[in-house]
Amino acid sequence: MILGKIKKKALKLIDDLEIVDFSFGLPYTWVLVGGKKGGALGVAMTLPEEVQRYRNSIKEISLEEFIEKADSINVIERTLGLAAINAVSQYHIDLSNAEWVDVLELIPENAEKIAIIGNMPPLVKALKDKYEIYVFERNAKLWDKDTYSDTLEYHLLPEMDIVIASASCLVNATIDMLLERAKKAKLFVLTGPTGQLLPEFLKGTVVTHLAAMKVINIEKALLGLKLGSFKGFEEGNKKYVVEVP
Repeated sequence: MILGKIKKKALKLIDDLEIVDFSFGLPYTWVLVGGKKGGALGVAMTLPEEVQRYRNSIKEISLEEFIEKADSINVIERTLGLAAINAVSQYHIDLSNAEWVDVLELIPENAEKIAIIGNMPPLVKALKDKYEIYVFERNAKLWDKDTYSDTLEYHLLPEMDIVIASASCLVNATIDMLLERAKKAKLFVLTGPTGQLLPEFLKGTVVTHLAAMKVINIEKALLGLKLGSFKGFEEGNKKYVVEVP
């Protein structure tokens, strides 16, 4: 499980950090960390449809405890763990070479088959008239007439030359299968706020880019999160794209 490898790397970066606040909530679970350089906010999409029982074995509120649960089979623990890893990543990330653009700007004009993992309507709308796209979705409530079940990813991903995956695939633990089946992809982007990882955490995988959000106004972003508002959260952020080394 790649999350197991990621958590080991993240645990090496927590020495001067501590959890300031956190919440398992909708639309995002979040963890706020603080250190000598200030604070950083990490999020992970909450997937209520994946929750079987509202139980949690975390005994201590600490970064180490949270991050250790990042590869748990309990989705609540996994979500908190990933949000903590993202907070640590955002504390340390160097965005001096980042492009402050939308994921759409990464797609070349000559792209052929594009897989979109997770039905993201704005992205689908922008691409469907220009390219041959395949939209896969795990949550049946988000299906439409042009959406494929995620069960078909295994069979169709080897045919794709571009993959744009919602970083929530880290939360639902499908990331390993996606990476294995999309080895032929020339461009593989993890997109969305959940993709706040340090790019070096994914070195050696087929992921080429991370398209995420940098929280530039923690107070405003936190207010949006506490009110359950994605738009409110987004107002405190700025989109960026970084390459995976």
